[in-house]
Amino acid sequence: MSKRKYTISEHGPRIEAFLKRILQLAGLKLTFELSEEASPHPDFENPEIRVKFSGDDVSELIANKTELLLALEHLTMEMLGMPGEDHSLICFDANDHRMLRIEELRFSAVTAAERVKTTRTPFRFNPMNSRERRILHMALRNEPEVRSESEGFEPRRNVVIYPAGMPSSPRTAAPPVMRRGRRR
Repeated sequence: MSKRKYTISEHGPRIEAFLKRILQLAGLKLTFELSEEASPHPDFENPEIRVKFSGDDVSELIANKTELLLALEHLTMEMLGMPGEDHSLICFDANDHRMLRIEELRFSAVTAAERVKTTRTPFRFNPMNSRERRILHMALRNEPEVRSESEGFEPRRNVVIYPAGMPSSPRTAAPPVMRRGRRR
């Protein structure tokens, strides 16, 4: 049995102190609870620490595609000094939004796969973050008639579902990098 990498006993006090200070400075009326409970969707994500928010301002966390919730999650991981490959080991949620989003993405992947099977035409999802793209790929892993690929460049990277055997779309060049207000 392997030792857990991130535990509440080891990392909880730092997470709690950090979030309490951030929420106080932001003037947000929120409470949170840390848990090590198993994920309801372990095939798609299985964090070691889950942080669940509730309170009067929870709608602020899930507004604009959970922008604030994801920002708090990212800042907390930076504060802990977590390497990128460990970012899936801590998960923030509010009003079970993350669980509902996983269900929505799974349903969307299956629906799009059925469309691709019927029409033999690739289906391109809107850009999304790496965690959501992973959920789409995982939802389709046992579909032999289709395959999925991530295409494009951050932050506009998306998933495309192809009929099995169809070649990928030609790759486009990376967008030019902006430096000091001019393109290079």
